[in-house]
Amino acid sequence: MSSNPPSRCCIAGVKHEGEATGTIDKVGTQDAYIAYPPDKSTQNGIILFPDFMGYELTNMKLLADQFATNGYFTVTPDMWEGDNVPLNWKPGNDFNLGAWMGKHNPSKAEPIGEAVVKAMREDYGVKKLGGYVLSHLANTGGKGIDAGFIAHPTATTDDDVKAIDGPLSIAAAETDDLFPASKRHETEEILKDMKIPYQISLYSDVEHGFANKADLMNPRCKFATETAFLQAVNWFDEFIKKD
Repeated sequence: MSSNPPSRCCIAGVKHEGEATGTIDKVGTQDAYIAYPPDKSTQNGIILFPDFMGYELTNMKLLADQFATNGYFTVTPDMWEGDNVPLNWKPGNDFNLGAWMGKHNPSKAEPIGEAVVKAMREDYGVKKLGGYVLSHLANTGGKGIDAGFIAHPTATTDDDVKAIDGPLSIAAAETDDLFPASKRHETEEILKDMKIPYQISLYSDVEHGFANKADLMNPRCKFATETAFLQAVNWFDEFIKKD
């Protein structure tokens, strides 16, 4: 495997403060958070796959708003159909992460992602589409995505990586039991033999989940979070806006 299975670090983090400016509506038949760029153009889009906490977490909405501000029509679908994992869930509470993952496995989630991709292109006129992945379903909705960005991969298999046929950028945390140095190097070995542009950036002083759930009061975490976001924007600007 190119990353390890999920653990509690996937659902630990800090809820960010801010007022979301997008709307919740249907994209195809799926509920989604939608954020338009200032010019309302839908030509360049990003489908933002949420982490286990789902599309309604403030952090996800603010992230979508940031992409919209940078010129991307951004859609964050309800991948878990309202059955989101509680932020900072602790063992002993009335929740079973293993059972939840069994219910929301790739065979159920992938068709949701693919349907939203299809609706973005057909109903909203998206011409070029980037995929930003924050969940364990690294290949979700891969059909129809022109360029991808993955923050701290989770439960990503070698086959998931090999199935990617467009440019891929990865933001990795220095401390990450799910995507440690050994798994990162495995991924590098796979990517270097593939005929796609790729990038892997490693951020010090941060842990798994830093791209969307870090403590922004910590200066090093804030720097890494903001820089990883700029990494994604620059990647999409190169392979979505330019191409």
